[in-house]
This record gives sequence, C-alpha cells and structure tokens, in this order.
Amino acid sequence: MSLQLPEMLTWINPPKTLIPFSSITPNPSSPIPICSISPKPTKTSLKSLQLSPQHTLTSTDCGLKFREKILYLQELNINPSKVLQLNPHLRSATLDSIRSVEICLFSMGIERSAIGRILDMHPQLLTSDPYIHLYPIFDFLLNDVVIPFHDIRKSIIRCPRILVCSVEDQLKPTFEFLKEFGFVGQNRITCQTTVLLVSSVELTLNPKIDYMLSLGFELDDVANMVLRSPGLLTFSIEKNFRPKVEYFLKEMNGDIGELKRFPQYFSFSLERKIKPRHRLLVEHGFSLSLSEMLKVSDGEFNARLIEMRLRLVDDKQM
Repeated sequence: MSLQLPEMLTWINPPKTLIPFSSITPNPSSPIPICSISPKPTKTSLKSLQLSPQHTLTSTDCGLKFREKILYLQELNINPSKVLQLNPHLRSATLDSIRSVEICLFSMGIERSAIGRILDMHPQLLTSDPYIHLYPIFDFLLNDVVIPFHDIRKSIIRCPRILVCSVEDQLKPTFEFLKEFGFVGQNRITCQTTVLLVSSVELTLNPKIDYMLSLGFELDDVANMVLRSPGLLTFSIEKNFRPKVEYFLKEMNGDIGELKRFPQYFSFSLERKIKPRHRLLVEHGFSLSLSEMLKVSDGEFNARLIEMRLRLVDDKQM
C-alpha cells in the first residue's frame, strides 16, 4: 500500500488546511518558488513622499519582522549574512513560510541541529514550498526506493543535496540506471547508498564505469566491484582512481586482478595508509595481499609486522 506523507505526519503539528498530497503535481523543471518581489514603483512627486504616522508604523513593523527572521536563523545556527547573499528572496519571505520548511524536515525525524546545517548548506530550501518540492522527494524515497521511514533521516543527513534535486529529472533516471546496473534485491539502494542518486548518469557514473573498463575489466567485473564497494561511483577519477592505480601497478608491481578481488583498495588513503604500509613491508622484505595490508587497524598491522620479523629471525636461527 502506497504511503501518503501528509496522512502519516498528522501527528506533527500539521497545517490547519492540509493539501492532499496525491493532488499535487509538481513541475520538476520549475525553479524552487521564491517570494514575490514588489513591482517596480512608478515615478512619484516629492510631495507624495511625505511620511505619515501610518507609513512610519508600517516601516517599523517590517523592521521587526525582518529582525525576527534574523533571530530565527541564528537560533538554527544559520549564518544570516551568507544565506541572504545566496538567497536574496529570503528577505521578502514570511517567517511562517520559513518555519514550514523546518516543520517538514522535523516531521521526517531530522533533529533541529541537523536541520540548521542542511539549510545553511542549501539556503535555497529556506524559500521552498514543502508540498511542491520536499514531500515529493520523501514520497519517492519511501515508495519508489523503499527506504524505511526510520532511515529517511540517515539518507538526508548523509546526502542533504538530495533535497535540492528534481525527482523527475535527476533522482528517478539515476535510480533506474542503478537498478539496471545491479542495485536490486540484497544490493538495493539503502540509506547508506542514496548518495548515488544525486549523481548524473552521463556526467558522473558512466565516465567512472568507462575508466574501470579501460583498465581491462569486463562489465560484469565492474558491476561486481561496484556492488561490493558502492563508494567507487563517488570517487574522482583524477584524484582517486588514477593515482592509486598508477601506484599499485608501478610501485607495488600489482596484478590488476587483485583490484577486482579487493575493490575496497580505492577507499583507503594513498598518502596516509597505502604508501606507508607498503613501504614498511618492502623495507623488511615482506609482502601481503591488499586486504591483509589494508583492512586491519594500525595496531594490528604493526603487530603483524613484528610477528613476521620475529618469525624470520627464528627461521634464520634454525
């Protein structure tokens, strides 16, 4: 049975008039709605610019309302100067409309401290309409991707960018591509891999797959590597893949087949872990498989190295 978010969330201070979620047909191509800007004023004579007490009161009220918005943003640990610069339409937005975004995110289990970080990172969300732009994303995650409700929070915190993606133009096409690639059944997308949904198929995913194919792997090999280590699709070719492959082949004299067996190699730091451990092994004349060299902690690696050195001494004394 398909879940309907507004019905499920009635326990969280719902608006007085609840718009049926099923009746909303968002236009993914339209930008996030912003508060309307007053039309350009017509030319006015100087005499008409005399301020009356009523005008003064209105100006004061506007100043107080703006101050309330600033204080609200500060309560969320949001930098008002930064978000106003990045989203100037925030100046004309009402405080209630801004609060509705927080209420929407809170209703999905996201705590206030995390909401502040998300809105500070993506200030365009502050002037979004939850029913047009946020609830459809949650509906997609719940009913299409089938992320359990209690894991929605983890998905968003791991990848806040998903909240500013179009369901129709971005999330659904990438989701279909990933399913065809093998992210189904026990390998289905979870709260830990929803970050893949924000990647462009043409600009991000295909180039990385093509690079791995260029190393000599078959498509089935690449698919198995990615399913075992989904982070491969998030790594940079120039900053991650290429330097690590070059070091593995040239300095470690590695067999490319070992990368197929241990694709997690690419998730370890080249400078902080791979190079130092490899050099220690070379220094003492030892060798280990990639998994034996990298999967253990620093303490376990050093203990294993000492054990290998002691064993070598014992062998020489026999």
